[in-house]
Amino acid sequence: MTATCAVVLAACILGVLYPYAIYPAVLTLLPKVPVEPRPAPRMRFSLLFCAFNESNALDVKIPNLEALRKVDPELQVLAYDDGSLDDTLTKLSERPDLVEVFQGSGRLGKAHGMKVLAGQAVGDVLIFTDANVTLREDALERLSSWFSDPEVGGVCGTLRYVNADDSSTAAVGGAYWRLEEKIKTLESRTGNVMGADGSIFAVRRELYPDFPDTVLDDLTVSMAAVFAGKRLLKVDDVVAHERLVTDRKDEFSRKARIAARAYHTHRVMKPQLRTMSRIDTFKYVSHKVIRWFGGLFVIIGTVAAIGLATTVAPFLGLAALVAVAASTVIAAKVKSGPIAALAEIVIALLATLLGVLRAARGRTYSTWAPAGSR
Repeated sequence: MTATCAVVLAACILGVLYPYAIYPAVLTLLPKVPVEPRPAPRMRFSLLFCAFNESNALDVKIPNLEALRKVDPELQVLAYDDGSLDDTLTKLSERPDLVEVFQGSGRLGKAHGMKVLAGQAVGDVLIFTDANVTLREDALERLSSWFSDPEVGGVCGTLRYVNADDSSTAAVGGAYWRLEEKIKTLESRTGNVMGADGSIFAVRRELYPDFPDTVLDDLTVSMAAVFAGKRLLKVDDVVAHERLVTDRKDEFSRKARIAARAYHTHRVMKPQLRTMSRIDTFKYVSHKVIRWFGGLFVIIGTVAAIGLATTVAPFLGLAALVAVAASTVIAAKVKSGPIAALAEIVIALLATLLGVLRAARGRTYSTWAPAGSR
């Protein structure tokens, strides 16, 4: 019994650490597949974003779009309003010179809205972003240089958060994202990134796939480049900025929703996933699948640790159980410092697991709402 608990505990610790520590180390050992930016022929871009109740964000977004249009007067900007209850639609509609606006008939969701916009796009390359994200003014020029290589089908930019010091939730979220960006860079150097974040990525228009409204469109669209045999790159010189969620409850809900959509998308993409190369399959499982069950490793590992303590001495098992309960209560109340940071990590893992379990039971998400603490 003691040996069994020890082995299970060790395996769970390995399962939690592998995607974030061991996997990146393995990536550094894989063969490099370099791609270099180069002078690009003239190409046209279409920039697409969906919005729901993003009136405040548009006060920053619209000036950013103006700056991008000054750099590229031919930039096509398309926006989809998903039934906003504030004056999002009004603000977008006030700028027909800058933005072509499409309005949904009620709440239909981002995936639906992006499909509508992609159907109206005329650019050689489609740029996907969010209503609350701003792009650095040289983003279009940088994208052109990467897409000058015909083997490049998609490009994931770099997202930088601007408020990581606002709370423990934001600090942990910012640290997680810096690690995520590093992992994607390592993946890119060895071939393909395993999917894009919706804040900033671009694909060639002819690669845009068909998909149901319930999927995570960022993952579906970006992985279409990989399925088509093209490169999906992560680059450091296409930069976007966004604000982090600062409230623990908001972040829990957000992560659970994203995980549910990601796992549902995984099931929809299974036929295409089977066609990937062995190296891409290895990266996909390491980056995506194992992470989804980090919360399960935490739960099983905790039970195994209590069981291990009990096999040594019953009072140690009881002490371990009390320690776990006390830690849970304390972590729920502490909002700063190392304990709060550890709590944020565990909560994120559990939220992801909850989302996966919801998706496994058939629950899907198509709509979203901006986090109030963003």
